[in-house]
Amino acid sequence: MNILVWHVHGSWTTAFVQGDHHYILPVLPDRGPDGRGRARTWDWPDAAVERTPGELRDTDIDLVILQRPEDEVLADEWLGRRPGRDVPAIRLEHNAPQGTINELRHPAADRRDLTIVHVTHFNALFWDCGSTVTRVIEHGIIDPGYRYTGEMERAAVTVNEPVRRARVAGTDLLAPLSRAVPLDVFGMGVGAVKAERIEVFEDLPQDRLHAEMARRRVYLHPFRWTSLGLSLLEAMHLGMPVVALGTTETPEVVPPEAGVVSNRPDVLAEALRRLTAEPEEARVLGKAGREAALDRFGLNRFLSDWNDLLQEVTS
Repeated sequence: MNILVWHVHGSWTTAFVQGDHHYILPVLPDRGPDGRGRARTWDWPDAAVERTPGELRDTDIDLVILQRPEDEVLADEWLGRRPGRDVPAIRLEHNAPQGTINELRHPAADRRDLTIVHVTHFNALFWDCGSTVTRVIEHGIIDPGYRYTGEMERAAVTVNEPVRRARVAGTDLLAPLSRAVPLDVFGMGVGAVKAERIEVFEDLPQDRLHAEMARRRVYLHPFRWTSLGLSLLEAMHLGMPVVALGTTETPEVVPPEAGVVSNRPDVLAEALRRLTAEPEEARVLGKAGREAALDRFGLNRFLSDWNDLLQEVTS
């Protein structure tokens, strides 16, 4: 099957393109949001190929994955076919909704020609999709392997654009929590994070990022309102114990035997101190978290769920 999909969410797309199909990725000269093409920091298979807008008009496409409202406009323009009407289409929703609860109407609500796929059950609960058919296909992770050493008495945090995302990403919690244990913050745009007990590491390749994360004693997930941070799932796969805010899907993902989940900053701070001081407890929690993550977010389950839906939508 030839699937047109934009490179919007790098970690999700990395998992998706591991399947048995051909993945057509729009590419533009500036490699901006509308045409990033193949990833630069992930290793993608040869089945993921780039096509310019001019080339797409002559490319056979069996299905379109829409992830943003503008994707539908671009697909109509570049393919000369309207998604959902002229070519089967799925609207993939990565994000938790923003705004007043009674006004969380999905842009693709009440569409008979689409299926909306949510990546978490929390998202499916909060988005109002009207009469549009919906599914939940939870994330899948390429297992980086058990790498945990915990040799550094510090906590790792992974966040992109912490200044722009601010309270959404819990950026304001980093400085107070760094008083419990020193923090190492990884991601894009983290250079703007300033605090005495915080060090930042920008734009590391994925393999090095995983190796560096696993050297830290504990993983801190301070996000208030995200769909489900894939960095959290990656940390669990690495074998890291988790300290996390108990918001959105996180309480469903991190079992009690894998770490500490709470909405009280004082509880999080105490957990960071305790796990940093108790390396054996940290190791036991991390191994339990890895088992839970492998069981729920394995790549084979993810690809199987998607294959079932792709066949359903195109049949």
